[in-house]
Amino acid sequence: MLRTMRKHGITLALFAALATGLTALVNGLTTGTIERQAARQQMQLLDQVVPPDLYNNQLLDECYLVTDPALGSNAPHRLYLARKDGTPVAAAIETTAPDGYAGAIDLLVGADFQGNVLGARVTRHHETPGLGDKIELRLSDWITHFSGKSLRSDNDKSWAVKKDGGMFDQFTGATITPRAVVNAVKRTAGFLKKNLNTLERMPLCGEQPHE
Repeated sequence: MLRTMRKHGITLALFAALATGLTALVNGLTTGTIERQAARQQMQLLDQVVPPDLYNNQLLDECYLVTDPALGSNAPHRLYLARKDGTPVAAAIETTAPDGYAGAIDLLVGADFQGNVLGARVTRHHETPGLGDKIELRLSDWITHFSGKSLRSDNDKSWAVKKDGGMFDQFTGATITPRAVVNAVKRTAGFLKKNLNTLERMPLCGEQPHE
């Protein structure tokens, strides 16, 4: 009886070791593929907010962590700095609209350092289906209307929904959501316009922010 139990125990131990080894092997073989796929998806998103013909550096390699209330929260946001022949020309930066109808709305905004918005995309939200979710590109082209818009000053009153006297459409039955997004893009464009000289002093992505 004892011999049988010992035999079964050894068999189970060998099986567990083999399973662990196979799992580690599969993980090792797939990790690189997963990382490359994630990088491709991120670049596809970045290309939507910063046209690739504007820069010639490796955008993913110039990722900085930026913390500023203008970006909608005190959490670090990733900023990708675009350069043309070494000169900073634009950036794609994560930002947050904290005042969405159903909670915070996360965005990626591309802009140059003169207040010109190159593009904007919503990356996460909890807005009401059929109403506020029209901020998604797959449901509406509303978010594309930021491309080519310029922020003249912090008090530029045209940066508002039409109900508030601005130039951006609101949605039928849903004004809070587009208002929140417009304000977030406005604040982000203003942040980039003012902070070009400080960006390269920010910690790189993967580093801990300096206290």
